[in-house]
Amino acid sequence: MIQRIQTIYLLLAFVTTGILPFIFPLWVVNHKDYYFVQDQMYVIAFGLSTTLSLLGVVSYKKRQNQFVIDRLNIILNLILLGLFVYRSLNLSGETTVVVSEKGIGMFLPILAIVLLVLANKAIKKDEDLVKSVDRLR
Repeated sequence: MIQRIQTIYLLLAFVTTGILPFIFPLWVVNHKDYYFVQDQMYVIAFGLSTTLSLLGVVSYKKRQNQFVIDRLNIILNLILLGLFVYRSLNLSGETTVVVSEKGIGMFLPILAIVLLVLANKAIKKDEDLVKSVDRLR
C-alpha cells in the first residue's frame, strides 16, 4: 500500500538501483564514462536488486516476507558495494596515459542500503503494532 512509509522507501530504493545507474557513471577512464551496462556482473547485480525492491513493494500484505526480501536486498547491495571497492582499488593509478576517477554511481548501493534499512525499521514497527493489537484481543 502506498500510504505506508516503507513502500515509499522501497520505491526510492527501486529508483536508486533501477533508474539512477543509467544516469550516473560508475567511474571515468580516460575521460570516457563507464556505466554499469558495460559489465554483465553489474547488470545482474543491479537487476536483482531492482527486482527485489519491486518484490518488496508488492508483498506488502506479508510483512515477514517483505522483511526477509529487504534483508536479502541489503546483502546483495553490500556485495555490489564490495565489487565496486574491489574494482576501484584495481583501477590503474594516475599516470600520463590513463586518468581514472570514481563516479557518483559507485555510491548508489550505499544509498540503497540506507533506504532498505529505513524500510525494514518501518516494517518492524508495523509488525510490532499488529502484535500488540493482537495481544489485546
